[in-house]
Amino acid sequence: MQPSKEFHLNDVVEMKKQHPCGTNAWKVIRMGADIRIKCEGCGHSVMIPRRDFEKKMKKVLVHHEEQ
Repeated sequence: MQPSKEFHLNDVVEMKKQHPCGTNAWKVIRMGADIRIKCEGCGHSVMIPRRDFEKKMKKVLVHHEEQ
């Protein structure tokens, strides 16, 4: 895994595809074999396998420590 793709709990990440509500920012709210992310726009949350998440994630927008 590339260092730029490192993510942690409560980080806000940008995904490759935009959510139908119009935003592209998601907050990581659960980590494990599956990753649960919550849309920063409408609050909708989705759980996806870690492997798929790592493929679909573009970059970390806000690290949790910076908030």
